[in-house]
Amino acid sequence: MTKTVGIFGLGLIGMALAERLMAAGHSVVGYDVDVARGSLLQENGGKSGDPRELWDCDILLSAVFSTDQLADIINAAPNGTGKVLVTMSTCDPDQIAALEGTARDRSIVLVEAPISGTSLQVQKGTALLLLAGDAKGLDAFEDIADAISPNRERVGAIGNANKTKLAINCVLGLNRAAVAEGLVFAEALGLNPDTYLQTALRSAARSDVMAAKGPMMVARDFTPLGRIAQSQKDFKLIREMAARNGHGEMPMVGRYLEVMENAENAGDSDLDNSAVFLAVQRMAKA
Repeated sequence: MTKTVGIFGLGLIGMALAERLMAAGHSVVGYDVDVARGSLLQENGGKSGDPRELWDCDILLSAVFSTDQLADIINAAPNGTGKVLVTMSTCDPDQIAALEGTARDRSIVLVEAPISGTSLQVQKGTALLLLAGDAKGLDAFEDIADAISPNRERVGAIGNANKTKLAINCVLGLNRAAVAEGLVFAEALGLNPDTYLQTALRSAARSDVMAAKGPMMVARDFTPLGRIAQSQKDFKLIREMAARNGHGEMPMVGRYLEVMENAENAGDSDLDNSAVFLAVQRMAKA
């Protein structure tokens, strides 16, 4: 059965979700503070609405940037909607658990389905959705989830999905940095970068991250599929969550954040997260 789906946030992920849903026959109403993104949704067959209008939809998805923006959506929602709101961004797990109570007080069922994967993987339907929270709310999401990705995993109580996502992102980010540093080192040795990468992809060092991001680094093509700014935000949250849970130091996370600061200072925040290569290259020459 087709649904009318409301989407808060029409960035790379939000637009990819909209495309998948519309291709499966669902109707999409979206909202973004950037009016141009709403116009793009309409050009692609969706409808741009105001935030209150989205609450008339059958189910709502949040693809906003931060936990604070998710809180704003819940606090501004009309009372008594009885709707399911699925948060699909990387958010603070502890705040998500608290927001579930706030949502419940407003007759909203808040569940998690953060996406492990790039916007391109969402477009292809191959991203992993990490599901957590109220079972009935997740069942309601399952009505449209096949249109997004068949690759889903329920990981328990509210908050667990974002905890899992952050732990995965920790590995992904450090892997990207390792690929970048290896490539910078290979070039410093005078190796042909493309030949080096193709050889590394046949070696024990191969990873999905190397296969996806290595060619972008070699080509210096940093068209965003997942932005530096997002990676920096996530790693700050990883460090904060580690401290809250008794880990005073995560040395590689700390170093990665120094690399992210270099990228931010150089104006690279809106580039693809593979542009960590540029920061590693600058720091190697410093």
